[in-house]
Amino acid sequence: MSIITRDQVLLDLHAADRHDATRQMAQTLADAGRVTDLDSFLADVRAREEQMATGLPGGIGIPHARSSAVSEPSLVFARSAGGIDWGAEDGPATLVFLIAAPEGGGDEHLKILAALARKLMRADFRTSLAEAADADAVVEIVTTQVVAA
Repeated sequence: MSIITRDQVLLDLHAADRHDATRQMAQTLADAGRVTDLDSFLADVRAREEQMATGLPGGIGIPHARSSAVSEPSLVFARSAGGIDWGAEDGPATLVFLIAAPEGGGDEHLKILAALARKLMRADFRTSLAEAADADAVVEIVTTQVVAA
């Protein structure tokens, strides 16, 4: 099964704050059976966020966690026109990736996180995500440039 599917892409995210955004994103994983306990997973993400904000320069948020509530490594992408405060010094995140990894799943999520962070430093990658016409385009971009890289 792919790490990201079209059902794990939210192109018009409206959220009050990063906790609301994370819940909406994580709900896609719960709906797909990739997260078995939504509240437990959200608690793990929140605990990770309390250690250090996961906002990156350039309007990026990458909340992530290992959790016993995650059944398989997964990635959710959301785009927010208004932006959401993810703790970056340069302002709100308009592109957000939620990385969910099984608790005993090895370092797979760290590999994804590292590959994603490298790609997100490239303006052309960020632009392609910001301008993607639909969920299928996002899945294609992420699969070819991050997962398969």
